Amino acid sequence: MLLARTLARAFALLTGGALLTACAGTGPSSPPARPSPDDLIKAATQLLTDGCLSRQGLTPPRPGQGPASEARQQRVADALFGAGPAELSLTLPTGYVVRAHTDGCLAAANQRLYGDQRRWFRASVIVDNLRPEAARAHLTLDRVRARHRAELADYRRLRAHAVREASALLNHTDQPSTESTRP
Repeated sequence: MLLARTLARAFALLTGGALLTACAGTGPSSPPARPSPDDLIKAATQLLTDGCLSRQGLTPPRPGQGPASEARQQRVADALFGAGPAELSLTLPTGYVVRAHTDGCLAAANQRLYGDQRRWFRASVIVDNLRPEAARAHLTLDRVRARHRAELADYRRLRAHAVREASALLNHTDQPSTESTRP
C-alpha cells in the first residue's frame, strides 16, 4: 500500500503541470497561453517516461487508476525510478544525503532533457537546498548563493538546455526520436 501511495505521489508530481491547454486565454481572440518552462519540462518528462514504460510493456501510473498488484507496482516503480543501489549520491552541508538512480525511465528522461544527468543531479540538489544550508549555517541566502555561484550557473545552463529539448520534443512528437529513453 505504501508503494502504491509513493508511486501515485511521485507520478502526480511528474504530471502536475504537464497538461498543457490551449484554452488558457481570456477570450476567443486571445492567443493560447505560453506554457511555462516548468510545464514544458514536466510535459516532456511525462512523454518520455510514458514511452519508456510502454516499451517495457508497463502501463504508466495515473492518479485514480485502479489498484494493481504489489508485484506490478514494484515493476513499474523499478522501471520508472531505477532499481538496486542508487548510483548518484550527494551529501549536503545540512548532513542529509540525497541519492538517485542512473537507470530507470526518469533517469533516461533527465539525461535526454538536461544532456548530463550527473551534472543536473548535482546542480539541482544543491540549488534546491540553498535555503536549508543558509538556515543551518546562520547565513543569508545571498551569501550561500555566492558560495554556490558555479552550481547556480550550471543549473541555469542545464535548465535552459532542458527547456529547448522539451520544446523541440513536444513540437515534434509525431516524428520518431533519434535518441532512446531506455534505461
